[in-house]
Amino acid sequence: MTTPRSAEPFARNASQNGVDTNPSVGQLISEVSRDLSTLMRQELELAKAEVKTEVAKAGKGVGMLGGAGFAGYMVVLFASIALWWGLANVMDEGWAALIVAAVWAAIGVVLFVTGRGTLRTVNPKPERTVETAKQVPDALKGR
Repeated sequence: MTTPRSAEPFARNASQNGVDTNPSVGQLISEVSRDLSTLMRQELELAKAEVKTEVAKAGKGVGMLGGAGFAGYMVVLFASIALWWGLANVMDEGWAALIVAAVWAAIGVVLFVTGRGTLRTVNPKPERTVETAKQVPDALKGR
């Protein structure tokens, strides 16, 4: 059977090392505040690092989508030229070019009308956020 050790040597060593064995409430609150401050700074640094990584990934993705958009543009351009040349085998080249241009004009008008209709339905005011923000003062007042 082992005999229990006395806690006195530990307390003596702790007080010799500058650790107060009986801190006051103010000291405890100060330590908690300091620890929370350190924790918040560390969390902020972690968030910055995570956001930086995600922004880098998003930048690469946007660059790739931009490249894909340009490639799609080139496909449409060369397909239009091929259609023009194909029609030029059947009719005059000027009329063939005019037909291809008219097809693209019709596509442009349809996209414009559809896009304008979609933009008219956009509400720039964040309704739910405004409503929630109105409730915060009442919640703080205890209503």
